[in-house]
Amino acid sequence: MTTGKSRAELTQIADAALRSQPGCETASVPAVRALPNIREGRNWEIPNVVLGDSLISDVDRAVMSVHRRLGRKFYLKDD
Repeated sequence: MTTGKSRAELTQIADAALRSQPGCETASVPAVRALPNIREGRNWEIPNVVLGDSLISDVDRAVMSVHRRLGRKFYLKDD
């Protein structure tokens, strides 16, 4: 079962989850966005990440992991 979150809540959760990944302490998620025409399941994505001093390889790996893990727990509610 997944829990609905607002865009702001989901952005905060994704940002904290990304920063907790090894090598991603300075990276940040400025926003998440809804996927068009998706009503159930993982209906959102992380379109952009600010790297800070993090290496792109660390961030790429972490974003995929965070998105997969959080996508099983949360869906984006309609604003």
